[in-house]
Amino acid sequence: MSRPIQIDNELVQKAQTVAASAATLHELREVQSILMPALHGNTLEQTASMLGVSRATVNRLQTRFRKKCRGDYVPKQHGGRRNALMSLEQERAFLAPWAEQAHGGGVLVVSALRSDLSCQLGRPIVASVIYRLLARHGWRKLAPDTRHPKSDPQVQEEWKKNSPKRWMPC
Repeated sequence: MSRPIQIDNELVQKAQTVAASAATLHELREVQSILMPALHGNTLEQTASMLGVSRATVNRLQTRFRKKCRGDYVPKQHGGRRNALMSLEQERAFLAPWAEQAHGGGVLVVSALRSDLSCQLGRPIVASVIYRLLARHGWRKLAPDTRHPKSDPQVQEEWKKNSPKRWMPC
């Protein structure tokens, strides 16, 4: 037989006051996970079925409410760069020499950037890492010009006028 749940009266009173002013579903579930076993003698399984969650979640809800009452609850921050290979400052420092080349009108070759980053990190890097790195720092692929910078429109027009006809009418 499982041991009975120990919920003190002070926690029950706090739960009742919070239940009256609960603004979100999560707050209400936390309060209900405390009140149902304390006031009605429900087990964790019964409380879980009434709340529509698992037994382990009821335990988590109770623990979270207790921590909030004590004032030592820190919510988990999900998201972010948990698998980052380098910090943002390190990435900026890595891209600085390449930025000079790119601003000078040079072509930035991803394979060279990739091999340099692989050497710096000491492990192989896939190309998508480089593309995400460049996108993260606001670099973008520029479309090529519609004409060659050394082209001469007058020479092109003259060639069009004086070029031999290669087609034959039917």
